[in-house]
Amino acid sequence: MAMTDLPPGLMISAPASGTGKTTVMLGLLRALRDEGLSVQPFKSGPDYIDPAFHLAASGRASFNLDTWAMDGGLLDAVATQASGADICIGEGSMGLYDGVATRGQSGFGSSAETARRMGWPVVLVVDVGGQAQSAAATAMGFRDYMPDLPFAGVILNRCASPRHERLTRLGMEKAGIKVLGVLPRRGDLTLPERHLGLIQAVEHPDLEAAIAGYADFLRDHVDLAAIRAVADGRSDAPATGLRPAAARPPAASALPRPPAQRIALARDAAFSFTYPHLLEGWRAAGAEILPFSPLADEAPDVSADLVWLPGGYPELHAGRLAAAERFRAGLRSFAETRPVHGECGGYMALGAALVDKEGVSHRMAGLLGLVTSYEKRKFHLGYRRAVLEAEMTGFAPGTALRGHEFHYSTILDQPDAPLAAVADADGNPVPETGSRKGHVTGTFFHLITAEVLA
Repeated sequence: MAMTDLPPGLMISAPASGTGKTTVMLGLLRALRDEGLSVQPFKSGPDYIDPAFHLAASGRASFNLDTWAMDGGLLDAVATQASGADICIGEGSMGLYDGVATRGQSGFGSSAETARRMGWPVVLVVDVGGQAQSAAATAMGFRDYMPDLPFAGVILNRCASPRHERLTRLGMEKAGIKVLGVLPRRGDLTLPERHLGLIQAVEHPDLEAAIAGYADFLRDHVDLAAIRAVADGRSDAPATGLRPAAARPPAASALPRPPAQRIALARDAAFSFTYPHLLEGWRAAGAEILPFSPLADEAPDVSADLVWLPGGYPELHAGRLAAAERFRAGLRSFAETRPVHGECGGYMALGAALVDKEGVSHRMAGLLGLVTSYEKRKFHLGYRRAVLEAEMTGFAPGTALRGHEFHYSTILDQPDAPLAAVADADGNPVPETGSRKGHVTGTFFHLITAEVLA
């Protein structure tokens, strides 16, 4: 599939988090799907949770596009996942222009940068609560801040009354900004949350009904024909910096290569955060993924070449993991001869103990000496660049990895040899270096890609 054959698209973004863009995104995905379109969702930036909601709404797997962590070849390869779709819809992270402070190898990681590279016009979801004409000044600033960014218009959210809508529309008209929809204020359109953001899609008590409700709400209050029209009229003109994907050749082979041929992958409510492009790359290269559930006390497949424990919420299931004797025995036996790797929650589960928010200590696998605690929460968030000091699941020492860290645990003990020299996006050292012992490795960051070094 040539990149010029990619379907049209747009980016759903907002001035800040908490403005309702996820509700708009899910409702729009389902509403367009109900019209008979094949809709390809994407998520801009390092989000672990939203892609599963996108899949539920659209019926197609959602993929992350990350201009800080991914080089041009990988971005192009991820973009080709839209093959066969009629339209692409991207959901931004945080505010439209929010990213890291310094330029990495590929970019700042903002949603605006993703939209500009893909040639997607931006639909800005603006929370107009507590203001009317003044909302137009906000929208003007976002439209004009990056003049070469295609800007389609706004969806006004949390509008209190017909008078409020009329005044707000007047402001947008004066600013020359197209209003694509107006959503009345409702208190029942929020997704359940906890400390890492939204709950996982598999935990939602009635996700299908919620998404259907969002779609009905969008159909009633958003001009879907206008949304389709602005996507079809997207700009493909090259911008300064990164070029739109349509101007670049296809590069499906740039997807990450598998770290082993047969990979036993933990997959349940405690271990669920793996970037979709990693799994797609592994499968495309012919690797076999063998899922198993630690919460169901399942041991990894003994025929596997590697065990991979993703991140997730082990702290919410620490008691069950501590009681999972078959899982622990199988994991320990496997690690005697073959590699085992854990990311974030998976890393914690490989450690000696995990202390929950009530202060109760739960025994973990004991393959590493790591002890973590949620009794006193400590926020860890940001991009990570790690230069390996030892081999990690097929990556040689000296390899630079790019990833993202997001958790609230505190390290009580990390006695094993460090796995890597880790820094944030600004180059500042990060003390969460990961650990290694025998065939076992672990990191707090979620792997996105190995950096292509010059």
